[in-house]
Amino acid sequence: MRLNSHRTLVILAAAMLVALVAAPANAALPPAIARAFLDEGIPLTAVGVYVREIGASRPVLSHQANQAMNPASTMKLLTTFAALELLGPDYRWKTEAYADGQITGATLDGNLLLKGYGDPKITIEQFQALIAALRATGLSTIRGDLVLDRSYFAPAPHDPAAFDAEPLKPYNVGPDALLVNFKSVRFAFAPNAADNAVAVSVEPPLASVMLHGAPKLTSGECNDWRSGLGATFVNHAETAGADFSGLYPAACGEHEWYVALLDHPHYVLAMFTYYWKEAGGSFAGSVRDGRVPPGAKPIATLQSPPLYDAVRDINKLSNNVMARQLFLTLATSAYPPPATTERAAETVRRWLVQQKLHFPELVLDNGSGLSRRERIAAQSLAQLLLAADASKLRTDFVSSLAVAATDGTVRKRFADEDVADWALLKTGSLEGVRALAGYVYAADGRRYVVVCLVNHPNAARAQRALDMLVERIYAGTLASESR
Repeated sequence: MRLNSHRTLVILAAAMLVALVAAPANAALPPAIARAFLDEGIPLTAVGVYVREIGASRPVLSHQANQAMNPASTMKLLTTFAALELLGPDYRWKTEAYADGQITGATLDGNLLLKGYGDPKITIEQFQALIAALRATGLSTIRGDLVLDRSYFAPAPHDPAAFDAEPLKPYNVGPDALLVNFKSVRFAFAPNAADNAVAVSVEPPLASVMLHGAPKLTSGECNDWRSGLGATFVNHAETAGADFSGLYPAACGEHEWYVALLDHPHYVLAMFTYYWKEAGGSFAGSVRDGRVPPGAKPIATLQSPPLYDAVRDINKLSNNVMARQLFLTLATSAYPPPATTERAAETVRRWLVQQKLHFPELVLDNGSGLSRRERIAAQSLAQLLLAADASKLRTDFVSSLAVAATDGTVRKRFADEDVADWALLKTGSLEGVRALAGYVYAADGRRYVVVCLVNHPNAARAQRALDMLVERIYAGTLASESR
């Protein structure tokens, strides 16, 4: 009995010691930050926070830090850091052109094949560079079709309206091994007071995208100029049209509107047809999917900018389409193509094990955060940030984050605060979700990782509390306020 009592006392003492040690790590949110959430109708049970000084063994603040939550676009931090580690910062995608037929002089009696490898950002200028490389071979006339090899990514059903019923938003464009210009068209509006009209330009000027009408110039304030345009879009796989029958205030100046139109193959066809003709070539064929024959050699190749450039676009600008392309590319680092999201997720999980990062709550969907399924805990994201800070690829990763009050998604935040330029952050925003994660360089020279995830119908009101958290870390007052 005495032995059992002794053991009980030892167990109780150990438990008390653990509780005392753990207490600072589970300190309550500072009253001012807690009140900022509560004032906006956000219960503290809907908030996960983890703040830790880099090099310290325990966090300054940990509130529901192990709770699995939707991270919105802060999930891109996992995708991009894994990519830098697995693919290397100098990794480049390629897009290849093949002649499927006999070339006689300047004429190809056969089809032109384009094979994509998942390049996330083939811009108009880069597509023109591929056209120029083809013309540099002496090729001028193509007497066949445009055949697209998109087999590097496995075909998967994609409904662009499924996420938020906005199928024409460029961020809802599905991944594709031969993605060109985000499959999007830019409509630019410019008032012309002299002619009492509004000039509407379309870029790229695709023949299969018809402009049926321009808005009338009006006076008054700009306000919600898009709603006033009376825009109507008709979108089919092969053709699309836009009609702007409303009004456009002269006070708006110049504005632009990006819309995702056509399907992937016919968008590429329209791009190729226009820019090939502009470069002096002749082509009147159609488009279809196919495969590059074994042993075929490319006659022209387009190489992307290095991965570290893509990572900057993905994190600073929170580009969902590029993130999804990169996520699928990760699968090819461990599995032969075609890439699938399942293989990409498994590749990331294996990499996490190699990094000795244990995220049991992690749910991966498409790697971009544009998902209702993806989940991660605040502490897990913070551990990822700490691992990135200790990595030899730290510079490439950290420089991809938006700088407070300077660029990216936080260009207009913290402008009048001392923390401006001293926080490197990734933001996340979905309906019912707000998130923030990154690094804060405090005024006293200390460096911190910070993660805050908010999942609640009122999450859109959380910005003041999120910004307050960052500002207090910079000021060095968070630790004393959290006790």
